[in-house]
Amino acid sequence: MHMRIGIIGTGNIGGTLARKLVAAGHDVRIANTRGAAGARELADAIKATAASVQDVVQGVEAVILAIPLPAMRGLPAGLFDAVAPTVTVIDTSNYYPGLRDERIAEIDAGTAESIWVVQQIGRPVVKAFNNILAYSLAELGRPAGAADRLAVAVAADDEASRKTAMTLVDDVGFDAVDAGSLEESWRQQPSTPAYCCDDDAETMRTALAAAVKGEAAARRDRLPALFAELGPAPSHADVVAMNRRVNRQVGAS
Repeated sequence: MHMRIGIIGTGNIGGTLARKLVAAGHDVRIANTRGAAGARELADAIKATAASVQDVVQGVEAVILAIPLPAMRGLPAGLFDAVAPTVTVIDTSNYYPGLRDERIAEIDAGTAESIWVVQQIGRPVVKAFNNILAYSLAELGRPAGAADRLAVAVAADDEASRKTAMTLVDDVGFDAVDAGSLEESWRQQPSTPAYCCDDDAETMRTALAAAVKGEAAARRDRLPALFAELGPAPSHADVVAMNRRVNRQVGAS
């Protein structure tokens, strides 16, 4: 199904999604904080359209927010005021205090990351494309039905938006796993059992169910030390192995 899609963010996740969604036949517009000019080189290279942040959300059927979580606060006020409620907004962000992000008291107190995003932008979102590594997203997509196809979790409250997001996950080469409501999206946040472990759909469902609320933050905050142990240039396989070993220590931090 051909869709018009706006993407804010042209980094590893946003740029990869733009490239893959264009290849899947979608009409993709991209923007970043430097305006249309900042996105033009990538847009021209992948046959997308460069736009401003204000324009990229207009006239589309889905918007993908592929920016760091704290940057949600910096989106233009009223950005979504004129965007129809039927437009799906997908949040791909993760919270990494100490490693990249400043502390956010509400999330530290237990608010799910994507619930916090909703509070910042005043708009319901779908949580997706956050629990897959950038390398996996770029390189490990497979056709539907492939035995080695990996999965991506999708959490949402609106069923139409969930369906749209799951369709896009499939379009870029992954099995979409229904991860429940947005309140339950903590189950796919950093350092949970389902986070960035290169799982197939069945394994991811098991991992989502195995998550214990409140346990992941302590593991997440150990990441600088854990990455230091891996050395200056860990391989993708090294990172996946570490995630599987650490994230699945249910009952221990």
